[in-house]
Amino acid sequence: MKKKQIKILPILPLRNTVIFPGVIIPITIGRTKSQKLIEEVLKSDKIMGVVTQKDAKTEEPVSNDLYRVGTVVNILKLLKLPDGSQSIVIQGSDRFHIDAFHESDPFFKAEVEILTEDGIDKMESDALMLSLKHLSNQLIELNPNIPNETKIAIENIDTLSALLYFIASNLPVSQNLKQELLETNSLKDLSDKILAHIQMELSTLELSSEIQHKVKVDMEKAQKEFYLRQQLKAIQQELGESDSADADVEELKKRGKEKKWPKEIQDVFDHEIKKLARQNPAAADYSVTRNYIDWLLDLPWHEFTADILDLKKAEKILNEDHYDLEKVKKRILEYLAVLKLKKDMKGPILCFYGPPGVGKTSLGQSIARALGRNFVRISLGGVRDEAEIRGHRRTYVGALPGRILQGMKKAKSDNPVFMLDEIDKLGMDFRGDPSSALLEVLDPEQNHSFSDHYLEVSYDLSKVIFIATANSLENIPGPLRDRMEIIELSSYTEIDKLQIARQYLIPRQVKEHGLEVDDVTIPEETLKKVIESYTREAGVRSLERTIGAVCRNVAKDKAVGKKTKKEIKPEQLETILGPEKYFSDVAEQTEMPGVATGMAWTPVGGDILFIEANIMPGSGKLTLTGQLGDVMKESVQAAITFAKANAHDLNIDQKFFTHFDLHIHVPAGAIPKDGPSAGVAMLSAITSIFTQRKIRSGLSMTGEITLRGLVLPVGGIKEKVLAAKRAGIREIILPERNQKDIKDMTKEAVSGLKIHYVKRMREVLDLALDKKPVQNPAKLLERVDKEEKK
Repeated sequence: MKKKQIKILPILPLRNTVIFPGVIIPITIGRTKSQKLIEEVLKSDKIMGVVTQKDAKTEEPVSNDLYRVGTVVNILKLLKLPDGSQSIVIQGSDRFHIDAFHESDPFFKAEVEILTEDGIDKMESDALMLSLKHLSNQLIELNPNIPNETKIAIENIDTLSALLYFIASNLPVSQNLKQELLETNSLKDLSDKILAHIQMELSTLELSSEIQHKVKVDMEKAQKEFYLRQQLKAIQQELGESDSADADVEELKKRGKEKKWPKEIQDVFDHEIKKLARQNPAAADYSVTRNYIDWLLDLPWHEFTADILDLKKAEKILNEDHYDLEKVKKRILEYLAVLKLKKDMKGPILCFYGPPGVGKTSLGQSIARALGRNFVRISLGGVRDEAEIRGHRRTYVGALPGRILQGMKKAKSDNPVFMLDEIDKLGMDFRGDPSSALLEVLDPEQNHSFSDHYLEVSYDLSKVIFIATANSLENIPGPLRDRMEIIELSSYTEIDKLQIARQYLIPRQVKEHGLEVDDVTIPEETLKKVIESYTREAGVRSLERTIGAVCRNVAKDKAVGKKTKKEIKPEQLETILGPEKYFSDVAEQTEMPGVATGMAWTPVGGDILFIEANIMPGSGKLTLTGQLGDVMKESVQAAITFAKANAHDLNIDQKFFTHFDLHIHVPAGAIPKDGPSAGVAMLSAITSIFTQRKIRSGLSMTGEITLRGLVLPVGGIKEKVLAAKRAGIREIILPERNQKDIKDMTKEAVSGLKIHYVKRMREVLDLALDKKPVQNPAKLLERVDKEEKK
């Protein structure tokens, strides 16, 4: 950079404009400071400096808001406008660099250094000018925003620097790029940058021109095709022939005549066919109308499969596929019996409710096979949009009917077995509530005229057998639950699992792993160990996977040529399946007072849980840990209140409630727990720790308590009892009013268990607590008294 000379110049900030040397340009002056500057300059030599603001939005720029390189300009003309602003015509002369600002009020003044450009030899200069003029002319021809006069101006420029600055001033690039060009001192570098920008702009404009030309050609082609199509249509009509679109319409009409639909549907079909015949096949609406007609034709209308009304044959099929499940089988056979007597009976709406793996989904397939009906299944897990059930209106792009009618299309009959899997996993959000949309589907009084948003005609679902499945009823809204007949599928007992494994799981896994029946034998003792030590579940999914792992081990030996006939003994399981995964939870009980074994129900079956109580010197404070829910906390409060109110009868000194803090913990702290059924276990643990009497080993209990000491019935008894038996429990305390639940269980399920039925908490405590305390509770109080005296 060469310094020409140093000057003190008034500085005018510009917005969105970069002035280059030699360029004449008008600018509008609106800011008060700028107007004062112009007045001052016009009184003197009309020379000033202009620099560009870094941010055009800044209303009152300071020195840091301005670029440091600008242009010396000469004011050629001043125009005062009616709105009070001024317009001046200026011409750039030299570039400058600001060394320092001297003043900022009333306007900027700065000390500047006049910059000169690095020289270039004449031959290279002439070559660059030739290239610049040629490319610039091409750009002017392609860019309609640049006037043709610019081409004449470029041809008349005879110096490289003037040409470069003129082109830079007119280039359609950003302010930052123009400032970068202004700050370039070497004419060679400036030429390279400008040539690169022109080439880039030319490429963009050429591509845009190609696209426009292609669009124009395509439009002309479409118009030509339409014209020729119309001519062809007229010729075909003269010859008595029909075009492909007319042939499609005729084919659709023919299919429509074969349908046995109601008159209402026939009228809609006729209307849509007339509309389709009038539309141009190239039009967007043609495919929308055609899709709608296809859906009307693809749905079954009064098309039924013949039911198997032989009750013995249906019962045989049900027994072939599933072990036990007598309630469900009885309900299906009752439906068949009534259907045999009354042909127009509506389809039942059932809900199979139970833990995972008990055969809810496969039972639906078995029912369809037993009835001789088609089977269709849709999963509702995670569905949050009402349109998934009812469909989208035809105004939307890509609209389709909802899952119900999509399922009916797959079923190809009006009376399928339709399974709504995981109905308790439905969600809802701003798009609507799918469970509310299901109310019409699952209501026998309404589903004969189900309306889908896409079809907008009534569709009869009354002959469909709807079977919903759920793991928990709590998540199903009340009105929806009220429309379904709930059938509970309880957990399997060990005997059930043995039979299911023998009759169904082992043969299926042997076949799936390419083995013969004689290749592997799994004795009953081995199966029992698999059930007890490797799978702890309500259903049989994990059991089937474990049997599959055993079969894979045999298949591997067979594949490498080892002895194929193999009997799996219990001691071999650790080699095949690894160490045992589950052990008896009763072993976790300690010999200390304050630990009670409760029983819990979960969506995946039953389980046992331990209630731990401990005391320490304090002031009667209560601490609860283990992620207890509100209802469970209230059970603790009720238990403590009962213990305080009956302290004399329970041999609890009142000082325990004021001189000791009580801490109650339910292990597996990461798992939330709630419900009232742990009430009796809570009170037993509290009484045990205050009286120092242990709770008898091998005993578990469940039941809700009241402040009067009554024991109320609870739910999930079968799952709880089976879980307790799996864990090695020998005695169980249940509310008397739950006796009916035990009667529903098989003798095998409760064999080996001693069950006590109670009405009051005093009975529970008499049964649960040892007669003798581990230590005299009075000694605990003596220690506290001694500590207080110290």
